[in-house]
Amino acid sequence: MTFSVKQAWVISSIALLLSACASDYVFKSNLDGKAINEYFKVSDVVLYDGDVQPKGNFEVLGLVEGEACQETKKDAPPHLSDARSNARRAAADIGANGFMVKSCFMINEPDNSCYSRALCVGQAIKTAENK
Repeated sequence: MTFSVKQAWVISSIALLLSACASDYVFKSNLDGKAINEYFKVSDVVLYDGDVQPKGNFEVLGLVEGEACQETKKDAPPHLSDARSNARRAAADIGANGFMVKSCFMINEPDNSCYSRALCVGQAIKTAENK
């Protein structure tokens, strides 16, 4: 029985794939479960900005801020969206499920810690959760 090069390649590939599936492969990751929860907690905080305001009653938990910093001239410039996300993370840290943006702005004057920065300030709020 003779095999063409193409047939031999297909049979070899299938054998290799099947042998790989049969091994005792252990997946290892550098991701920490606690860090993943920390990263995704921003998604639990609803952003209220401009004309979008919370419906119904809510409790103001406090004033929070978020910052994005461009440390040196060579670094990527800061974005207001990163500052808003950091403010939402700060709101989540105090138990809020909403963040009402009061002001977001850019500071393009270098200081001791940042070449430029984006800042967002607002209220961390707790609304009635709809489930």
